[in-house]
Amino acid sequence: MSGSTLRQFQEQVSELLLRHRSLLDVLSKSQQSSASVNRSVIKSVTECGCIALEANKQPYSDDMTLEEARALIQTHIKGKLCENCVDAISIQLGKHLFYLSALCNLLELDLEQIVEKESKKCSTLGLFNLS
Repeated sequence: MSGSTLRQFQEQVSELLLRHRSLLDVLSKSQQSSASVNRSVIKSVTECGCIALEANKQPYSDDMTLEEARALIQTHIKGKLCENCVDAISIQLGKHLFYLSALCNLLELDLEQIVEKESKKCSTLGLFNLS
């Protein structure tokens, strides 16, 4: 998403957000939308079956090279999302993004700047960013 698109979306959310102007309302709606994203992904496994989970211990060891680790580490996902599940999950992610933008608006934060800062951090820290 380009910066101008993020900014435009954040402005649009600000204009549309009437009912849930309270910080507490937005926080609770954000949590609810996050749960809905999780539920949509779970349904793709349990109801649709387009993807399956085959989880086991990751075969990582300290003496592996980075390239070896990348080749061995798994997502535990088997299969590919069907069109219906892609649509359902995308809708829920969109709602979650809406409430994330609303939270930024209420706290007077710029979502574009947050994304840029996180991107720079990822570039600087690389693989060590989330460890």
